[in-house]
Amino acid sequence: MAEIKGKSGRHNETGRKKKSEVAVGVLGSGSFATAIVKMLVENCKMVHWCVRNEFVKGAIELRGHNPTYLTSVSFNLKNLKITADINELVSNCDIIVLATPSIYLSDAMDKLSVDYSGKIFVSAIKGIIPKVNDVVAHYLREEFEIGFRNQAVIAGPCHAEEVGMERLSYVTIATVEDEVAKTLHEIFSSSFIKVNSSKDILGNEYSAILKNIYAIGAGIANGLGYGDNFTAVFVSNAIREMETFLEAIYEAPRDVNESAYLGDLLVTAYSLFSRNRNLGNLIGKGYTVKSAIQSMNMVAEGYYAADSIYATAKEKNIRTPIIDTIYSILYEEQNAESQYAKLTTILN
Repeated sequence: MAEIKGKSGRHNETGRKKKSEVAVGVLGSGSFATAIVKMLVENCKMVHWCVRNEFVKGAIELRGHNPTYLTSVSFNLKNLKITADINELVSNCDIIVLATPSIYLSDAMDKLSVDYSGKIFVSAIKGIIPKVNDVVAHYLREEFEIGFRNQAVIAGPCHAEEVGMERLSYVTIATVEDEVAKTLHEIFSSSFIKVNSSKDILGNEYSAILKNIYAIGAGIANGLGYGDNFTAVFVSNAIREMETFLEAIYEAPRDVNESAYLGDLLVTAYSLFSRNRNLGNLIGKGYTVKSAIQSMNMVAEGYYAADSIYATAKEKNIRTPIIDTIYSILYEEQNAESQYAKLTTILN
């Protein structure tokens, strides 16, 4: 692991926190990427931002805000260095936050040609990488030889829309390196962002993926007309199923009642900001899966993850009745109403 250059945030004589000189960049221009840039400009003198294309780059440089996502968030352009070139981003940064939808990450990373040895890659992606049918941590290790010592994961209940409004939010940063954890804590913490630490990289990453699938399930229930009582039971069973899955995949000291696990599940299952819940709600109301996906202007990660997670559960013989139910609706064209009628006899 390389040394992280630059000074982290300290307080000056007036008590105000000095901005960090750590070289940090963000890959992605969606809502969560924009929210992460907002978090970082609170504490960093300069944030490098690699966006989708030259049009988005020009629009931000002209207007000072993302033209498509979180458009109400304005940036001081003096704090941003915007590019559409991933190699420029990686060359200039010691810490790179990956915040694209999972289905687009490999397209971006395949263009990487500069030396990235020693760089810290922080995943803010909550989905499966289709190219390898695996989580980001394994993808980075197997495809790019980026070991866990040079990785971190951002998890927890943190909807981009509420970050944009500066509503108090909590994130958990998982990394095995204490020095990396300290630096990331300092550059992400602010008056509206509280940071917790964890060493459970894989557990945090898998739980962030699983909660999206369960949120689709909560949305389906709502669309079918089930009420709050059922949803509470559904989520209660979901967190237990998540714990079973995580223990089968990767045993580690963890408490699934912490905010990175249960908290993220709750907000994604209940919030109107949740795109996965909204997708499920449309399906529950009678939309076909295809038409529900097409009606949304953002990626619902849970749909793409459900196929892979279902296969993993079957391969490892993990009992996952909720995931099985959601998979049958999403990929086997099973009737949502009848599948949930069966599910109600299993939940407790």
